[in-house]
Amino acid sequence: MRTTVGIIGGGPAGLLLARLLHIAGIDCVVLESRTRDYVEQRQRAGILEQGTVDALRACGAGARMDAEGLVHHGIELRFDRQSHRIDFPAATGGRSVTVYAQTEVVKDLVALQLTEGPPLFFEAEALAIEKPESDHPVVRFSHGGREQTLECDYVIGCDGFHGIARSAIPAAVRRTYERSYPYSWLGILADVPPSCNELIYARGEGGFALHSMRSPTVSRFYLQVPNGTDPADWPDGRIWDELDRRFAVDGGWSLARGPVTAKSVTPMRSHVTEPMRYGRVFLAGDAAHIVPPTGAKGLNLAVSDVRILARAFGHHRRTGSAELLDGYSDLCLRRVWQATRFSYEMTTMLHSRPDDDAFDERVQLARLHRLVAPGPAAELAENYTGLPLD
Repeated sequence: MRTTVGIIGGGPAGLLLARLLHIAGIDCVVLESRTRDYVEQRQRAGILEQGTVDALRACGAGARMDAEGLVHHGIELRFDRQSHRIDFPAATGGRSVTVYAQTEVVKDLVALQLTEGPPLFFEAEALAIEKPESDHPVVRFSHGGREQTLECDYVIGCDGFHGIARSAIPAAVRRTYERSYPYSWLGILADVPPSCNELIYARGEGGFALHSMRSPTVSRFYLQVPNGTDPADWPDGRIWDELDRRFAVDGGWSLARGPVTAKSVTPMRSHVTEPMRYGRVFLAGDAAHIVPPTGAKGLNLAVSDVRILARAFGHHRRTGSAELLDGYSDLCLRRVWQATRFSYEMTTMLHSRPDDDAFDERVQLARLHRLVAPGPAAELAENYTGLPLD
């Protein structure tokens, strides 16, 4: 099999890249190791930056998002039993975010791809990338019970943290930067209407909590818990009581309770791989970087990567110049590190560490009080709604 761009990974990054390349007249093939059902049900992020929303609309994948997504013009920060709202449009010249689950983004992109896009192979497991420095790298993959090869001009690794693409960069060239955090998130889905109009980020008694939503009838919550926590140790009543405690503010607000339909625990970590290109192999999304979900940057960073990459391929096709392709890694990493910084600061401000004492707590509260002042609040809004591609 032969194509111009071989894409490993059929998540939102790989599918959006394939769509953008198709629109630009560049042929590609997408290899996804999982089944379609698995990919379309994989629970992940739910906050879309303005740039992500604009990109989905521009490529024809925005109709259902516009009909069903929930546009948010701010977030609420709660700490010291007080509530503080950050107004996004006022601070950013009109930008906002949209709550629309990654599962739904994937469904929309898969439907487009199968209807009018380039080839998309499910249950096609990439085994190795050969000759990454040559003009025609080869992806060996397994599909339909036999091993096959895909010869490409370029290979894009959108295959996540556990994929094979990152290993195509030799260890002598590859640099890894990591930070693990001493806490995890217990996430739940509940069949109950949200108790808020916008997301609530809370640093309350006992640690961090987040109130999000998936629809007008389904709410999403997260609780800071110790690493190694078993969801089975958190019965529904304990979860609701702890959420009540951490969201508590002076005033009349109350949290609506309902049936919990799903529970999971997510460890918190930061991970960046440099460079994001080696020879004719490029990394995008979680294959190159992981951020803690506090800043809602994971999916949006992946979308930014592939928008930059698609622009570079389009420029190369029109002009023959590889200038933008050559600059891909440096440009992306500048944005990645800004998002990593933002996510780190949001995480460390809102979470309590196991060894914190009273001094640490007061410093943390001082940081949060400073954050809601006009200047820092505007910077938070700029980062949360999405930095420019350049």
